[in-house]
Amino acid sequence: MISDTDSQQTFISHLIELRDRLIRALIAVGILFVALFLWPGSAAIYDLLAAPLMKALPEGSKMIATGVVTPFLVPMKVTGLVAFVLALPYVLYQVWAFIAPGLYSHEKKFGLPLVVASTLLFLLGMAFCYFFVFGKVFAFINEFAPKSITPAPDIENYLSFVMTMFLAFGLTFEIPVVVVVLARMGMVTVAQLREARPYVIVGAFVVAAVVTPPDVLSQLLLAIPMCLLYELGVWVASLMAKPASDEEDYHPLSDEEMERELDTIEAEQKKPD
Repeated sequence: MISDTDSQQTFISHLIELRDRLIRALIAVGILFVALFLWPGSAAIYDLLAAPLMKALPEGSKMIATGVVTPFLVPMKVTGLVAFVLALPYVLYQVWAFIAPGLYSHEKKFGLPLVVASTLLFLLGMAFCYFFVFGKVFAFINEFAPKSITPAPDIENYLSFVMTMFLAFGLTFEIPVVVVVLARMGMVTVAQLREARPYVIVGAFVVAAVVTPPDVLSQLLLAIPMCLLYELGVWVASLMAKPASDEEDYHPLSDEEMERELDTIEAEQKKPD
């Protein structure tokens, strides 16, 4: 029986560990931010982010900054976001190191690949948006722009647009992970996922219409990957689905087995980091 004093000490030790993990993650982001600020510099990083738009604009066009400190603050924000993305593997490692001691062994085997896959898919979604979607969308918009106007996008509005698109495509590429988790937890079956296909397709186009700019091309470039990634998730879920015999042979852990699991967790918590 754990006393109130022991429970309070355990809670405080968890808070101290959480604080340490957060400080380490912030230090990693800060070091990368300073390094990027020194080289290649926040201006060069923003120019790289704006490259797809500048390539689509008429020759000689430039972006504008309407605020007094906007030319300084916006590139600094972009540099901070790039530093966070680069430090994301280390940040997620700190998160995993904090929660892993409280998980059972079978949860750890499933949790670590889940974290890695989620990170890679989110970054892949951002890369797809930057290298493919931006070029197509900006060229499409510029092609239909009246010849009597001179496009001069504001850098702050452009940053807001880019972040919205990055978030939309990053989360879109998480669909296979969500589908696999739902199937693995037994909340849905593969058959139910296949039956829901028509509703998913309609939902994908509705979400794309809400999230993306009001042009057909960007909506298609978001909705079609959503549908394909859903199919990928269903396929992976079918491969990972447990056979019926495994479910019938399942037995809850005995008291002795549960005690061994708890002893293992306590031993890992006591290990020095």
